[in-house]
Amino acid sequence: MKEIVIPLATGLAIFLFGMQLMRLGLELAAQDRLRSILLRFTKTPTRGMVTGMIATALLQSSSAVTVLTIGFVNAGMISFTHTIGIILGTNIGTTITTEILALKVEDFAVPLLLIGAVCYMIPWKGTQTTGLVLGGFGCIFLGMEAMQWIVEPLKSRGWLGAVMDVTGDNLWVGVLAGIVVTAIVQSGNAVIAMTMGFFATGLISLPFAIAIVLGSNAGTCVTGLLAAIGSNRGAKRVALAHLVLNVGGILLFAPLIGWIAPLAPLLSSHPAAQIAHIQTLYNLICSLLVLPFAGWFATFIDRLLPEQSRS
Repeated sequence: MKEIVIPLATGLAIFLFGMQLMRLGLELAAQDRLRSILLRFTKTPTRGMVTGMIATALLQSSSAVTVLTIGFVNAGMISFTHTIGIILGTNIGTTITTEILALKVEDFAVPLLLIGAVCYMIPWKGTQTTGLVLGGFGCIFLGMEAMQWIVEPLKSRGWLGAVMDVTGDNLWVGVLAGIVVTAIVQSGNAVIAMTMGFFATGLISLPFAIAIVLGSNAGTCVTGLLAAIGSNRGAKRVALAHLVLNVGGILLFAPLIGWIAPLAPLLSSHPAAQIAHIQTLYNLICSLLVLPFAGWFATFIDRLLPEQSRS
Protein backbone atom coordinates (compact mmCIF):
# COMPACT_ATOMS: atom_id res chain seq x y z
CA MET A 1 0.00 0.00 0.00
CA LYS A 2 2.78 2.44 0.91
CA GLU A 3 4.42 2.00 -2.51
CA ILE A 4 1.25 3.55 -3.97
CA VAL A 5 0.26 6.14 -1.34
CA ILE A 6 3.72 7.63 -0.73
CA PRO A 7 4.67 8.30 -4.39
CA LEU A 8 1.17 9.59 -5.18
CA ALA A 9 1.04 11.92 -2.17
CA THR A 10 4.63 13.07 -2.71
CA GLY A 11 4.17 13.65 -6.43
CA LEU A 12 0.88 15.48 -5.92
CA ALA A 13 2.38 17.68 -3.20
CA ILE A 14 5.39 18.57 -5.37
CA PHE A 15 3.10 19.25 -8.36
CA LEU A 16 0.80 21.55 -6.37
CA PHE A 17 3.78 23.30 -4.78
CA GLY A 18 5.17 23.89 -8.25
CA MET A 19 1.85 25.36 -9.36
CA GLN A 20 1.90 27.73 -6.40
CA LEU A 21 5.50 28.77 -7.07
CA MET A 22 4.78 29.44 -10.73
CA ARG A 23 1.58 31.33 -9.90
CA LEU A 24 3.40 33.46 -7.33
CA GLY A 25 6.12 34.35 -9.83
CA LEU A 26 3.61 35.26 -12.53
CA GLU A 27 1.51 37.28 -10.09
CA LEU A 28 4.57 39.26 -8.98
CA ALA A 29 5.45 39.88 -12.61
CA ALA A 30 1.94 41.05 -13.45
CA GLN A 31 1.40 42.94 -10.15
CA ASP A 32 -1.72 45.13 -10.30
CA ARG A 33 -1.83 45.04 -14.09
CA LEU A 34 -3.86 41.83 -13.99
CA ARG A 35 -6.53 43.47 -11.85
CA SER A 36 -6.73 46.51 -14.12
CA ILE A 37 -6.91 44.30 -17.21
CA LEU A 38 -9.80 42.30 -15.78
CA LEU A 39 -11.69 45.45 -14.89
CA ARG A 40 -10.98 47.30 -18.14
CA PHE A 41 -11.27 44.78 -20.94
CA THR A 42 -14.62 43.12 -20.24
CA LYS A 43 -17.01 45.44 -22.07
CA THR A 44 -17.86 42.82 -24.71
CA PRO A 45 -18.02 39.00 -24.35
CA THR A 46 -15.21 38.55 -26.90
CA ARG A 47 -12.88 40.95 -25.11
CA GLY A 48 -13.86 39.36 -21.82
CA MET A 49 -13.02 35.90 -23.15
CA VAL A 50 -9.58 37.00 -24.34
CA THR A 51 -9.02 38.73 -20.99
CA GLY A 52 -10.08 35.65 -19.04
CA MET A 53 -7.82 33.47 -21.17
CA ILE A 54 -4.78 35.71 -20.60
CA ALA A 55 -5.49 36.08 -16.89
CA THR A 56 -5.82 32.32 -16.46
CA ALA A 57 -2.61 31.74 -18.39
CA LEU A 58 -0.84 34.17 -16.04
CA LEU A 59 -2.30 32.74 -12.84
CA GLN A 60 -2.24 29.13 -14.11
CA SER A 61 -5.62 28.54 -12.48
CA SER A 62 -9.14 28.99 -13.82
CA SER A 63 -10.40 28.71 -10.23
CA ALA A 64 -8.21 31.63 -9.13
CA VAL A 65 -9.54 33.87 -11.92
CA THR A 66 -13.11 32.80 -11.18
CA VAL A 67 -12.67 33.60 -7.48
CA LEU A 68 -11.11 36.96 -8.41
CA THR A 69 -14.06 37.69 -10.70
CA ILE A 70 -16.55 36.73 -7.98
CA GLY A 71 -14.80 39.20 -5.68
CA PHE A 72 -15.07 41.98 -8.29
CA VAL A 73 -18.80 41.37 -8.78
CA ASN A 74 -19.39 41.16 -5.04
CA ALA A 75 -17.61 44.51 -4.62
CA GLY A 76 -19.71 46.06 -7.39
CA MET A 77 -16.68 46.72 -9.65
CA ILE A 78 -18.18 44.90 -12.65
CA SER A 79 -21.62 43.53 -13.44
CA PHE A 80 -22.43 39.84 -13.74
CA THR A 81 -23.19 40.19 -17.47
CA HIS A 82 -19.63 41.38 -18.13
CA THR A 83 -18.19 38.26 -16.47
CA ILE A 84 -19.58 35.75 -18.98
CA GLY A 85 -16.70 36.35 -21.39
CA ILE A 86 -14.16 35.97 -18.56
CA ILE A 87 -15.65 32.61 -17.58
CA LEU A 88 -15.49 31.38 -21.17
CA GLY A 89 -11.88 32.51 -21.41
CA THR A 90 -10.78 30.78 -18.20
CA ASN A 91 -11.65 27.38 -19.63
CA ILE A 92 -9.38 28.04 -22.62
CA GLY A 93 -6.55 29.56 -20.61
CA THR A 94 -6.32 26.58 -18.28
CA THR A 95 -5.34 24.31 -21.19
CA ILE A 96 -2.01 26.08 -21.68
CA THR A 97 -0.40 24.25 -18.75
CA THR A 98 -1.47 20.80 -19.95
CA GLU A 99 -0.21 21.57 -23.45
CA ILE A 100 3.19 22.42 -21.94
CA LEU A 101 3.13 19.24 -19.85
CA ALA A 102 2.50 17.22 -23.02
CA LEU A 103 5.82 18.34 -24.47
CA LYS A 104 7.59 15.59 -22.49
CA VAL A 105 10.17 17.82 -20.84
CA GLU A 106 10.56 15.79 -17.63
CA ASP A 107 14.30 15.53 -18.32
CA PHE A 108 14.53 19.29 -17.83
CA ALA A 109 12.98 19.19 -14.33
CA VAL A 110 16.25 19.28 -12.38
CA PRO A 111 17.94 21.85 -14.69
CA LEU A 112 14.86 24.08 -14.38
CA LEU A 113 15.02 23.82 -10.58
CA LEU A 114 18.72 24.66 -10.53
CA ILE A 115 18.38 27.58 -12.96
CA GLY A 116 15.35 28.81 -11.03
CA ALA A 117 17.27 28.69 -7.74
CA VAL A 118 20.19 30.63 -9.23
CA CYS A 119 17.85 33.24 -10.70
CA TYR A 120 16.01 33.64 -7.39
CA MET A 121 19.27 34.31 -5.53
CA ILE A 122 20.11 37.22 -7.84
CA PRO A 123 18.93 40.38 -6.02
CA TRP A 124 16.86 41.76 -8.90
CA LYS A 125 13.07 41.51 -8.91
CA GLY A 126 12.73 40.53 -12.57
CA THR A 127 15.25 37.71 -12.21
CA GLN A 128 13.71 36.51 -8.95
CA THR A 129 10.21 36.25 -10.43
CA THR A 130 11.69 34.36 -13.38
CA GLY A 131 13.37 32.03 -10.90
CA LEU A 132 10.04 31.33 -9.20
CA VAL A 133 8.38 30.49 -12.51
CA LEU A 134 11.22 28.22 -13.66
CA GLY A 135 11.41 26.53 -10.26
CA GLY A 136 7.65 26.03 -10.34
CA PHE A 137 7.82 24.32 -13.71
CA GLY A 138 10.65 22.13 -12.44
CA CYS A 139 8.54 21.03 -9.46
CA ILE A 140 5.56 20.35 -11.72
CA PHE A 141 7.59 18.03 -13.94
CA LEU A 142 9.13 16.28 -10.92
CA GLY A 143 5.67 15.82 -9.43
CA MET A 144 4.36 14.32 -12.66
CA GLU A 145 7.23 11.85 -12.76
CA ALA A 146 6.72 10.88 -9.11
CA MET A 147 3.00 10.30 -9.62
CA GLN A 148 3.77 7.89 -12.45
CA TRP A 149 5.79 5.70 -10.05
CA ILE A 150 2.50 4.22 -8.80
CA VAL A 151 1.68 2.71 -12.19
CA GLU A 152 3.64 -0.51 -11.70
CA PRO A 153 2.34 -1.19 -8.15
CA LEU A 154 -1.20 -0.59 -9.38
CA LYS A 155 -0.67 -2.95 -12.31
CA SER A 156 0.88 -5.65 -10.13
CA ARG A 157 -1.91 -5.49 -7.55
CA GLY A 158 -4.60 -5.35 -10.23
CA TRP A 159 -6.77 -2.94 -8.23
CA LEU A 160 -7.48 -0.52 -11.03
CA GLY A 161 -8.07 -3.37 -13.44
CA ALA A 162 -10.58 -4.85 -11.03
CA VAL A 163 -12.38 -1.53 -10.75
CA MET A 164 -12.47 -1.19 -14.54
CA ASP A 165 -13.87 -4.72 -14.82
CA VAL A 166 -16.59 -4.01 -12.27
CA THR A 167 -17.61 -0.71 -13.84
CA GLY A 168 -17.25 -2.05 -17.36
CA ASP A 169 -15.07 0.94 -18.27
CA ASN A 170 -18.18 3.05 -17.69
CA LEU A 171 -17.50 6.54 -18.97
CA TRP A 172 -19.80 8.19 -16.42
CA VAL A 173 -17.67 6.63 -13.69
CA GLY A 174 -14.70 8.36 -15.30
CA VAL A 175 -16.59 11.67 -15.38
CA LEU A 176 -17.52 11.27 -11.70
CA ALA A 177 -13.92 10.37 -10.81
CA GLY A 178 -12.69 13.51 -12.56
CA ILE A 179 -15.19 15.68 -10.68
CA VAL A 180 -14.52 14.19 -7.25
CA VAL A 181 -10.73 14.01 -7.43
CA THR A 182 -10.46 17.55 -8.84
CA ALA A 183 -12.74 18.86 -6.09
CA ILE A 184 -10.51 17.18 -3.49
CA VAL A 185 -7.09 18.26 -4.77
CA GLN A 186 -8.37 21.66 -6.02
CA SER A 187 -6.38 21.44 -9.24
CA GLY A 188 -7.74 20.30 -12.57
CA ASN A 189 -4.25 20.43 -14.04
CA ALA A 190 -2.99 17.95 -11.43
CA VAL A 191 -5.79 15.52 -12.23
CA ILE A 192 -5.21 15.82 -15.97
CA ALA A 193 -1.46 15.35 -15.43
CA MET A 194 -2.17 12.09 -13.58
CA THR A 195 -4.60 11.05 -16.30
CA MET A 196 -2.00 11.72 -18.99
CA GLY A 197 0.49 9.54 -17.13
CA PHE A 198 -1.98 6.70 -16.53
CA PHE A 199 -3.06 6.63 -20.17
CA ALA A 200 0.50 6.90 -21.48
CA THR A 201 1.46 3.81 -19.45
CA GLY A 202 -1.63 1.85 -20.47
CA LEU A 203 -3.25 1.86 -17.04
CA ILE A 204 -6.55 3.28 -18.33
CA SER A 205 -8.20 3.39 -21.75
CA LEU A 206 -8.43 6.51 -23.91
CA PRO A 207 -12.24 6.87 -23.59
CA PHE A 208 -11.97 6.59 -19.80
CA ALA A 209 -9.16 9.19 -19.79
CA ILE A 210 -11.29 11.58 -21.87
CA ALA A 211 -14.17 11.09 -19.43
CA ILE A 212 -11.90 12.05 -16.51
CA VAL A 213 -10.81 15.17 -18.41
CA LEU A 214 -14.44 16.21 -18.92
CA GLY A 215 -15.19 15.61 -15.24
CA SER A 216 -12.17 17.57 -14.08
CA ASN A 217 -13.55 20.70 -15.76
CA ALA A 218 -16.67 20.51 -13.60
CA GLY A 219 -14.58 19.71 -10.51
CA THR A 220 -12.82 23.08 -10.80
CA CYS A 221 -16.17 24.79 -10.20
CA VAL A 222 -16.17 23.74 -6.52
CA THR A 223 -13.70 26.48 -5.58
CA GLY A 224 -15.89 29.14 -7.15
CA LEU A 225 -19.01 27.79 -5.44
CA LEU A 226 -17.27 27.93 -2.06
CA ALA A 227 -16.03 31.46 -2.76
CA ALA A 228 -19.58 32.58 -3.58
CA ILE A 229 -20.91 31.57 -0.16
CA GLY A 230 -22.04 34.67 1.69
CA SER A 231 -21.62 36.92 -1.35
CA ASN A 232 -24.27 38.93 -3.17
CA ARG A 233 -26.59 37.63 -5.89
CA GLY A 234 -24.36 38.74 -8.76
CA ALA A 235 -21.33 36.92 -7.36
CA LYS A 236 -23.37 33.76 -6.86
CA ARG A 237 -24.44 33.99 -10.51
CA VAL A 238 -20.78 34.00 -11.60
CA ALA A 239 -20.18 30.73 -9.75
CA LEU A 240 -23.42 29.26 -11.11
CA ALA A 241 -22.58 30.30 -14.69
CA HIS A 242 -19.19 28.59 -14.39
CA LEU A 243 -20.89 25.42 -13.14
CA VAL A 244 -23.64 25.42 -15.78
CA LEU A 245 -21.11 25.97 -18.58
CA ASN A 246 -18.96 23.02 -17.53
CA VAL A 247 -21.79 20.64 -16.69
CA GLY A 248 -23.46 21.55 -19.99
CA GLY A 249 -20.22 20.72 -21.81
CA ILE A 250 -20.09 17.32 -20.12
CA LEU A 251 -23.71 16.50 -21.03
CA LEU A 252 -23.05 17.54 -24.64
CA PHE A 253 -19.72 15.78 -25.21
CA ALA A 254 -19.77 12.72 -22.91
CA PRO A 255 -22.14 10.78 -25.23
CA LEU A 256 -19.72 11.55 -28.10
CA ILE A 257 -16.59 10.10 -26.45
CA GLY A 258 -16.94 6.92 -28.50
CA TRP A 259 -16.58 9.02 -31.67
CA ILE A 260 -13.93 11.37 -30.26
CA ALA A 261 -11.50 8.68 -29.05
CA PRO A 262 -10.69 7.21 -32.52
CA LEU A 263 -9.76 10.71 -33.72
CA ALA A 264 -7.14 11.21 -30.98
CA PRO A 265 -4.26 9.54 -32.92
CA LEU A 266 -4.80 12.13 -35.67
CA LEU A 267 -3.96 14.87 -33.16
CA SER A 268 -0.67 13.35 -31.99
CA SER A 269 1.21 10.07 -31.89
CA HIS A 270 2.11 10.63 -28.24
CA PRO A 271 -0.53 9.45 -25.72
CA ALA A 272 -0.07 12.30 -23.23
CA ALA A 273 -0.28 14.88 -26.02
CA GLN A 274 -3.53 13.30 -27.21
CA ILE A 275 -5.13 13.98 -23.82
CA ALA A 276 -3.82 17.56 -23.76
CA HIS A 277 -5.05 18.30 -27.29
CA ILE A 278 -8.48 16.80 -26.62
CA GLN A 279 -8.84 18.95 -23.50
CA THR A 280 -7.84 22.05 -25.45
CA LEU A 281 -10.28 21.35 -28.29
CA TYR A 282 -13.08 20.50 -25.86
CA ASN A 283 -12.71 23.72 -23.87
CA LEU A 284 -12.21 25.81 -27.01
CA ILE A 285 -15.32 24.41 -28.71
CA CYS A 286 -17.47 24.80 -25.57
CA SER A 287 -16.45 28.44 -25.13
CA LEU A 288 -16.86 29.34 -28.81
CA LEU A 289 -20.29 27.69 -28.91
CA VAL A 290 -21.54 29.84 -26.03
CA LEU A 291 -19.77 33.09 -26.99
CA PRO A 292 -22.33 34.25 -29.64
CA PHE A 293 -25.13 33.66 -27.11
CA ALA A 294 -23.37 35.23 -24.10
CA GLY A 295 -26.21 37.70 -23.53
CA TRP A 296 -28.85 34.97 -23.62
CA PHE A 297 -26.70 32.78 -21.38
CA ALA A 298 -26.47 35.62 -18.83
CA THR A 299 -30.26 36.04 -18.97
CA PHE A 300 -30.69 32.29 -18.45
CA ILE A 301 -28.49 32.39 -15.33
CA ASP A 302 -30.43 35.43 -14.09
CA ARG A 303 -33.64 33.42 -14.32
CA LEU A 304 -32.08 30.44 -12.58
CA LEU A 305 -30.98 32.68 -9.73
CA PRO A 306 -33.24 35.75 -9.70
CA GLU A 307 -33.00 38.61 -7.24
CA GLN A 308 -34.66 37.86 -3.93
CA SER A 309 -37.96 39.64 -3.52
CA ARG A 310 -38.12 42.09 -0.66
CA SER A 311 -41.24 42.02 1.39
